[in-house]
This record gives sequence, C-alpha cells and structure tokens, in this order.
Amino acid sequence: MTDPVVVGWREWVALPQAGVEWVKAKIDTGARSSAIHAFDLEAFDRDGAEWVRFSLHPWQKSDEDHVEVSLPVLDRREVRSSNGQVEQRYAVALDVTLAGRTITTVMTLSNRDEMGFRMLIGREALERGFLVDSARSYAGGKPRRAVRRRNWGR
Repeated sequence: MTDPVVVGWREWVALPQAGVEWVKAKIDTGARSSAIHAFDLEAFDRDGAEWVRFSLHPWQKSDEDHVEVSLPVLDRREVRSSNGQVEQRYAVALDVTLAGRTITTVMTLSNRDEMGFRMLIGREALERGFLVDSARSYAGGKPRRAVRRRNWGR
C-alpha cells in the first residue's frame, strides 16, 4: 500500500475521459458518493446496454466551454441532498485525477448550477488513498493564473 495523498478541502482535478484538464472540486467527507454538474442528460441504448449522454461546464459561474460526454450507466441511485431532498440520479464510472493520482470512481450526475462547486468528491473516492487536511486548499496544486481566472466567470 502506498502512502496516502494529502488533499485540501477544495482541489483542482482533471477528467481525462472528458478531455477536461481543470475543474474545481469540493472535497466532501460528508457525502458518500461523488457528484458532477451535468445537464442535457439523454439516456440511450448502445449494444443492449443503457448509456447516458450529458454535457458539463468545467468553469464555475460560467457556461463557456461545455463538454459532451457519453458513458455507460452503472445504476440509478437515490441521493439525499444536503437540504434533505431525495433525487434519482444516473451513476457512471468516471476517471478523476486528484493530486496527481488517477482513480476511476462512481460519479452521480446532478444539476449543480446553483452550487458553489460544479463537482464534489465524496468518501467512496477518498477512501482509495487520500487523506483530507481541512486546513488546506489546493494541496494537489493549481493551474496557472490564466486558467484560474477563467474559473472566476470573467
């Protein structure tokens, strides 16, 4: 077993399958599963299996640079949000690079347009070799200033 990778309460991550180099994520030890902002969801059949096509916006407070992704559906989950509402969500397997380590994790698809972070990394992903230091931010590094500026919605 390798030493755990230390991450802060928020981190910049990459989504290699989607070709997204940078998206800001909240590290949420209170959430079991991970979630990503997804819109224009469309379920379809491919070779007898259920797939979902969706779009995502990698930048907070911005609808620029939307990315379309198609992945097989692992299942549908009932997820209880922090405000107590239960929502049925698609769950997909998505590669995430966090602090230099790439893992495949289950990600639920949700409309997070009104949330502060377009992505949450939950305990199911974190238990695969990550240690959260809640006093730190961006322990895994951050992109150059020009990339971060795009995330400010300007």
